[in-house]
Amino acid sequence: MLKVIITIIEIVLSLPPYIHKRTHYTNRVLPFVGQQILKVFTGQRRVGKSYLLYQLINIIKERDANAAIIYINKEDLAFSSLKNAKDLYEYVLKEKDETKINYLFIDEIQDIQDFHLALRSLLLLPYLDIYCTGSNAHMLSGDLAGTLSGRYIEIVVYSLSYPEFTAFHQLNSNHVSLNKYLKYGGLPYLIHLPLEDEIVFEYLKNIYTTIVYRDIINRYGLRNVAFLEQLVLFLASQTGSLFSSKKISDFLKSQQIKIAPNQVQAYMAYLTSAFLVHQVKRYDIVGKRIFEIGEKYYFENLGIRNALWGYRVEDRGKMIENAVYNHLLYQGYKVKVGILGDMEIDFVAERQGEIKYIQVALSLSEEKTLEREFGNLKKIKDNYPKLVVTLDEYSGNTHEGIITKSLLQFLTE
Repeated sequence: MLKVIITIIEIVLSLPPYIHKRTHYTNRVLPFVGQQILKVFTGQRRVGKSYLLYQLINIIKERDANAAIIYINKEDLAFSSLKNAKDLYEYVLKEKDETKINYLFIDEIQDIQDFHLALRSLLLLPYLDIYCTGSNAHMLSGDLAGTLSGRYIEIVVYSLSYPEFTAFHQLNSNHVSLNKYLKYGGLPYLIHLPLEDEIVFEYLKNIYTTIVYRDIINRYGLRNVAFLEQLVLFLASQTGSLFSSKKISDFLKSQQIKIAPNQVQAYMAYLTSAFLVHQVKRYDIVGKRIFEIGEKYYFENLGIRNALWGYRVEDRGKMIENAVYNHLLYQGYKVKVGILGDMEIDFVAERQGEIKYIQVALSLSEEKTLEREFGNLKKIKDNYPKLVVTLDEYSGNTHEGIITKSLLQFLTE
């Protein structure tokens, strides 16, 4: 018993003195606290998954000051001996207190070989409540779905939303703050840095390197590192453009880089599994089907994209489209690119059976832009909400029922 109390004291002391609360995520977990259901936070490195664990530890300690906490951080050398499922299982059995519920927190669990086998056994123990984080989408979803079907929930954690960004940095919501958000993105650690290009972009490049080498190159044993980096730059330059693996392969051949479409497809999957980019499929609005070929890619963090490619005035349209997509994910929507005949709807967003259609435009000052953005939406025959998001400030009537919102309005919903 003394050992457990000492462990708890050490954990409390090691927690950061101040934690910015992200109730958007913790509120989704709280109904499952104390239940024999695995709670998994996934997402790109440095988006704040560890701090969500800290926040949950604080909440549990507020409810029960004597709660038994077991905390494992695979980025900490102190836990380097936990290499596989057996190591993890035996460590937890040694640390547990069978007289009460034990709250087990495991950070970056994908670094433990066959972790899902240990979790399957640990979930059988009635006194364990388990939480973990991971930075590899395919590994976690594949292993957990096959081993723990129906016994886990997964919550994807994203970079800070715009309201979180302004709250973290103690900024007023205005166009100056919005431009900082579009330029630097929403990695939480930026609150410790001056928001200056040279400093922030250097930090973001280092985060990018960590993601690429730890979560992609080392994990999958890739040798063609130069191609992977060229591919990321291509995606940064073509953010929000529609293309297929073959089109990328053909483009790279024109740049004297020869690689087969199936290899391109594999590398794209590695990038999405590490949450560096998100893949968005095309959706036939009339036929209600997903197209197998042709998709768009958006960056999880705009700051990383800008650090690699540069923050360019000609890319403003791409950046606001990326920001709209990210905000839809944050709001819990499943997002696709809409296809209506030969026309495109930027986003078809679905949540709990409800749909909204969204077009994104840098400006609505030109007549041809108005005709394209509103005209495409007017051709959709169902009655779900339709919306145009623009960088322009707008306050007025709808256009035949189609709502117009500025990007600032949309991101503060």
